[in-house]
Amino acid sequence: MSALPTSQLFDPSDPVFRVHEGGKLGVHATSQLRDATDLSLLYTPGVAQVSLAIAADPTLAAVYTSRRNSVAVVSDGTAVLGLGDVGPLAAMPVMEGKAVLFKHFADVDAVPVCMQTGSVDEIVEAVARIAPTYGGINLEDISAPRCFEIERRLQEQLDIPVFHDDQHGTAIVTLAALLNAVQVVGKDLAEVTVVVSGAGAAGVAVSRILLAAGVRDVVVADSRGVLGPDRDDLAPHKEQLRQVTNPRGVTGDIGEALSGADVLIGVSGGTVAERDLLRMAPRAVIFALANPDPEVHPVVAARFAEVVATGRSDFPNQINNVLAFPGIFRGALDAGARLVTEEMKLAAARAIAALVENPTADHVVPSVFDERVAPTVAAAVSALVPDGGHPAGS
Repeated sequence: MSALPTSQLFDPSDPVFRVHEGGKLGVHATSQLRDATDLSLLYTPGVAQVSLAIAADPTLAAVYTSRRNSVAVVSDGTAVLGLGDVGPLAAMPVMEGKAVLFKHFADVDAVPVCMQTGSVDEIVEAVARIAPTYGGINLEDISAPRCFEIERRLQEQLDIPVFHDDQHGTAIVTLAALLNAVQVVGKDLAEVTVVVSGAGAAGVAVSRILLAAGVRDVVVADSRGVLGPDRDDLAPHKEQLRQVTNPRGVTGDIGEALSGADVLIGVSGGTVAERDLLRMAPRAVIFALANPDPEVHPVVAARFAEVVATGRSDFPNQINNVLAFPGIFRGALDAGARLVTEEMKLAAARAIAALVENPTADHVVPSVFDERVAPTVAAAVSALVPDGGHPAGS
């Protein structure tokens, strides 16, 4: 990771460290324990009645245990923020932060579960074994391409929602922002040319949700260039992506892809040169989402694009996953959903976009502190679950 000595990385007087001291989470009881009567109800002997009832009818776990409102935030620390593979211990502050956001924005009780890095088989087995405790699984900061297989297999094995936020949270909020951005620049979503810089977890999910939303021309580039017909060096997830993108057969570097492009979405952490941005179409849109260092600095991007968004909080139009994942899980848990479908993701994106009644160049997504966001997303998600849903305890 870093060659800096500990003394330069760690300052206990720094407010950042002070706010994290002791961790950011605790446990609180939802029922009072005041006397022997309470003890007999909350624990033995009364609790035995509830255990027997759940053993006879597992769906009752969604009514009489905390499972109905709990999510495991699972990570192995292999792709943390922009830091890379820092391991499970260093991932803990991030997962605790995620849990704080779950609670603050959607009143979902989330628990960090940071595990030692393992094979896909080992991680899938470990998560499947702890799944009875939770009503949903939020996969977080697991490196690609392992993350794709882990999510797919857990979705197949478990009867509760499994959601990889690095993929789908980013994709949902990006689509929401783009729905409004194309309004601002007077273009049609189905007619724009979109270049996605990055073919990792976020790049794959962003590309796929844009296609599902009706974008017809998506070109994806990785560090070696465009995923085009001339590439024979592609990993399976990139090959699958190539098969559904790049309808014009573009080849070469990202500069070739940006020639005449309407939209650039950066999810790579690399850098896009100004000479390449010059090739974009008039009234362009640039979402440079790498954090903390965008692919194009917002001040630079504003010279080439009418609408600019980043992953940072110190510039307008922050593409922040917190606009999506709390409401996604709130809706899924409330409705007893057994998975988060593609239709739910699209509905969430449209719901977020609709909260901005009059989009402008500096306002294409709502504020993360807009109290309408999580309830609106939750309602959009739960509306797509059949009546009665699939209780999280079944």
